[in-house]
Amino acid sequence: MEGSLSKWTNVVNGWQYRWFVLDDNAGLLSYYTSKEKMMRGARRGCVRLRGAVIGIDDEDDSTFTITTSSSKDDPKTFHFQTRNSDERERWVRALEDTILRHSHTNTAIPVNGIYKGPSNINDTCIFTTSAHVPAGEPESVVQIGIELGSECLEPRASNLPNARNLMVPDFSYSSSDEDEDYYDATEDISTMSSSQHHFQSSDHGAKANLPTLREISSHQDPRRQQGNPPIKVDGSLDYDALYEEESEPEMDSMESHGSVVTHLLSQVKIGMDLTKVALPTFILERRSLLEMYADYFAHPDHFLRIADLPTPKERMIQVVRWYLCSFHAGRKSGVAKKPYNPILGEIFRCYWDVEEASSNSKSDTAKPSVDDSINDGPVPWCRNDQLYFIAEQVSHHPPVSAFYAEHRAKKICFNAHVWTKSRFLGLSIGVHNIGKGWINLPEHGEEYVLTFPNGYGRSILTVPWIELGGTTTITCAQTGYQATIEFQTKPFYGGKRNRIACQITQPGEKKPFLMINGEWSGILEAKYNDGQTDMFADVTHIPVVKKMVKPICEQDDNESRKVWRDVTVGLKINDMDKATAAKCFIEQKQRDEARIRKESNLLWKTKYFKETKDGGWMYIKPLTQ
Repeated sequence: MEGSLSKWTNVVNGWQYRWFVLDDNAGLLSYYTSKEKMMRGARRGCVRLRGAVIGIDDEDDSTFTITTSSSKDDPKTFHFQTRNSDERERWVRALEDTILRHSHTNTAIPVNGIYKGPSNINDTCIFTTSAHVPAGEPESVVQIGIELGSECLEPRASNLPNARNLMVPDFSYSSSDEDEDYYDATEDISTMSSSQHHFQSSDHGAKANLPTLREISSHQDPRRQQGNPPIKVDGSLDYDALYEEESEPEMDSMESHGSVVTHLLSQVKIGMDLTKVALPTFILERRSLLEMYADYFAHPDHFLRIADLPTPKERMIQVVRWYLCSFHAGRKSGVAKKPYNPILGEIFRCYWDVEEASSNSKSDTAKPSVDDSINDGPVPWCRNDQLYFIAEQVSHHPPVSAFYAEHRAKKICFNAHVWTKSRFLGLSIGVHNIGKGWINLPEHGEEYVLTFPNGYGRSILTVPWIELGGTTTITCAQTGYQATIEFQTKPFYGGKRNRIACQITQPGEKKPFLMINGEWSGILEAKYNDGQTDMFADVTHIPVVKKMVKPICEQDDNESRKVWRDVTVGLKINDMDKATAAKCFIEQKQRDEARIRKESNLLWKTKYFKETKDGGWMYIKPLTQ
């Protein structure tokens, strides 16, 4: 395969046209400054694909990356740009097939050595390979009869005019290595020696002989020290204490789990849906996805203030303020981790004492209150002056979560349903949040409909980190106010993480009256159309109010913390065998129950949410009814 692509170069700080030739047999992607230079054999550089990893960006449909080694223990990332998404798809598929062939199977022609070119000098423009080299011989070079340019001279085994011999380089290179013009020099990429070793060692056995992910992930690294679980005074295990920590411990670099990562990559291809792919236990966060959704209300005073403001304009601005400040609290660690996938019928319930929002020193495990309780509400032991929350996993295929929050005294509620769809992007994992949420203010007759950004786990081969991306909207049909928020993913060259750009417009106008820029994890600044500017929010100085949850011993069997308690214990004490076994037990039980329902022709019935005509989900007794 050959054709034109643009390649990023730091020398000119931009994209440059290059002519590329992909040779599947040698596992090599060579490039030239033009097709004419390719015909003359003046190769500008090459990317060695053995053990390489392809990456794409969901926010950009024309670029892709190849991460490989340019020299020993020196990983490099090459950046390429196609003309459109279809062209990128063709290149990515062809590159994936080549990488798979050279990384996981014994190739018909080895990948290291010298190939003697044709005796006919007129054949220099024909790219052929030999298919009759014995397995024990050195590998063939992909491109034969190449006349090397002066800027890219390579060692030769012979200088005979009718037998031009070219080495397949041991590592990727460029003619301007000292300028590093072929990769993102500003990107901090840790060494990949561990994962590269696992990629290359897998050549000696067939793919079918790889151990299962469970066998690999359950293997204990002797360097990992197991801790002790929290114990109550009576000597029993204190499950509730497992959830009182404000932050998750930092995860080791993925390089320390190289065999697990290698096995995972062997199962997936670019763009593949990860719903049915088994992920290793060590990447799990110690809570369910349903509990993570409750963090949207970690600043309950921001949410409740919406109902207190007198004008539609002020209420719209406050909705945006609550929305933009709601994402940072859901991140317990700077390292990207994955919450537990809720099982069908799983629920999570909690509430917040808003009057005590300024105090965050109390335990998040609460004793139920009986005074002024709302017996017909989603959390029956709560009071009118408390914000309460309930989430339920209403569907397994697709995995849909529905959640609802309400403050009866303030007369404000929030309904949402989200379906998460994960995709493999090479060096990243993308999670698309499909669904919507809506805030109801019955006393004002207003409904604010909003969408959710996508999430991305970046740098999955080293130390993964999370970012948000995509464009979301907030609209109020009753007042005509609307907001557009762009969650900007970090560009590969320069730029900052967690940036947003928001515009709010008034009814009947296209020009925004308020623009908000900054970081959703830090400071947000507002600029009004009259030129006035001020700080919109600083999430680093907004206290996070702990959610109050019933003790696990008093919870129903299908409540999140009770369902996943043994997995959480295993993760807490760093016993991956225990965590993996508990996780497998839960998942197998869910499969068994699904089989029984299918054999009995029984349909699953949700408890707290009902499906709407448009395919969404809403709480069965919302405040608006």
